[in-house]
Amino acid sequence: MAEPDLDHDEVHAPDSRDQHGQGDVEWLPTGRLTVGAFASAARGLLPGVLAELGRDHPALDVRLDEVDPHLSVDLVAKGVIDLAVAHDWDIAPLPTPDGLAQAVVGLDRCDLLVPAGHPLAEREAVRREELARERWICQPPGTVCHDWLTRTLRTAGYEPDIRHRAEENHTQLALVAAGLGVAMIPRLGRGVLPAGVVAVRLDPVPERRLYALWRTEAARRPAITAAVAALRAHGAAAGLE
Repeated sequence: MAEPDLDHDEVHAPDSRDQHGQGDVEWLPTGRLTVGAFASAARGLLPGVLAELGRDHPALDVRLDEVDPHLSVDLVAKGVIDLAVAHDWDIAPLPTPDGLAQAVVGLDRCDLLVPAGHPLAEREAVRREELARERWICQPPGTVCHDWLTRTLRTAGYEPDIRHRAEENHTQLALVAAGLGVAMIPRLGRGVLPAGVVAVRLDPVPERRLYALWRTEAARRPAITAAVAALRAHGAAAGLE
C-alpha cells in the first residue's frame, strides 16, 4: 500500500442524500464503535478523543481496547474492532492488509532518555553511532518499538546491549531514573519526565507515523468519519506534526 500523503489523505464525509435520492438528510454517528489503540496513544490521545465524541455524538457508543499495532491491524481486518490507531517507523513499516483504508494522524518524535549525571546528559544532540556502549531499556521482543530500536542500532553498526525489557513507558523511565540504562521513548503520552531523567535530542530525530485504519467497506460510516477527524484534531493539539 502506498504511503499516505499527510496533506491529501482525506477522510470524506458520507453522501448527504438518503437511499432514495430524495434530498438532503442529516447523517449522524450512531451505534457502537470499537477503537483499538497502542498504549501511548491510549494514554496521550484517546481520552480527549473519546470525551469529544461522547459529548458531540451522544448516540454513538465508543469503546476503547488497548492493543499493540501488531495485533490491532489484524483485528480491524477481521472485523473484531472497527478502527485502529497504529504506528510504525520509517525503517520498520507495518504491513497493511488489503481491504483496509488509512489516514495519517500525525508524526511523533522520539528522544534519547538518559540518567541525570550520564556523560551524554549535557549534550545538545547525540548521533546513534555514539551509543554503541550503552545499556538499553526497551519494550519486549515482538513489539513495534523493540523491532524499531534493534533495526535502528544495527543500521548504526552494532548490536544493542538490551538489559531490561518493559512494556510500559513509565516503567522504562523509572529504570532510567535508577541509572540502569538508557532508552528511546516517543513524546506522545510520555508525560513529565521524572526526577533523574534527562531527554537528549537524537540527530537525526527519529519519527514514528501514527495513523488510523478501518475497513474500506465501512468508509462511508459517519462514526468513522467523526472519529478520524477527532483523532487528527487532538493529534495536532498534542504536538503531532
